[in-house]
Amino acid sequence: MPTFYDTHAHLDYPDYAPDLPEAIARAEAAGIRRIISIGTDLASSERAVQLAEKFPGVFAVIGWHPTNVNDAPADLRPALRELARHPKVVAIGETGLDYHHLPSEKPECTATDDVLYKEKQADIFRQQMEVAAETGLNCVIHQRTAFDDTLALMKPLIGRTRGVFHCFGETVDRMRQVFAIGSLVSFTGIVTFKNAQNVRDAVAAAALGQFMLETDCPYLAPVPYRGKRCEPAYVKEIAETVAQIKLCSTEELSAATCRTALEFFPKLTSG
Repeated sequence: MPTFYDTHAHLDYPDYAPDLPEAIARAEAAGIRRIISIGTDLASSERAVQLAEKFPGVFAVIGWHPTNVNDAPADLRPALRELARHPKVVAIGETGLDYHHLPSEKPECTATDDVLYKEKQADIFRQQMEVAAETGLNCVIHQRTAFDDTLALMKPLIGRTRGVFHCFGETVDRMRQVFAIGSLVSFTGIVTFKNAQNVRDAVAAAALGQFMLETDCPYLAPVPYRGKRCEPAYVKEIAETVAQIKLCSTEELSAATCRTALEFFPKLTSG
């Protein structure tokens, strides 16, 4: 059986409270040998580390999600530096920019609130990239409706840290801009959706070695599970679709995506 990694999961979410050990066992049975649980704030990051300590095949990414920045401390770096020392913390994130919903959508807010919100996101993003560079880790990047600004903030860190643009759904041209700064992309179950030809186009244009696979569970369950809770075992269905697009075997895809993940997340070999 070809083996794969789920490089982006949210195992600490309450969606898994009833049956997390069973969900991890299903992933193992499906050939998913590594699962990376992603933090979205300090509490979530600490839970991800605790899960990594409990389950041998689980690893952690620690960071602060851009949509949560209003609750972020002024200086996030000391806490991240401490957590990053853990042997199973493999990257910083998820971090980045998200302009999809801005404060001015609420009647009590104005365009000035939007500016402040974007500035706070940029500050917290820079802090996380700084810690990543200091600790020799890479970053898991979240961007939504903010591609150009995200890329601009990353460019000063070229050569010091890299990013994986998770849940990639942009154009082929934008994907090539990601590759041009030494970063990668990863693809979710969206690749199986009928209305996601743009994602399949990106998969077709990306070379083996330039992308990884993920679920972003509990979200984005692939066909035939669409609309249900997603879980790491479903990387198998994502991989089957990606292999069809790439005109390669699942064994070839397994070798390429796992090698890419091990190169991007070197600490993934520990534990």
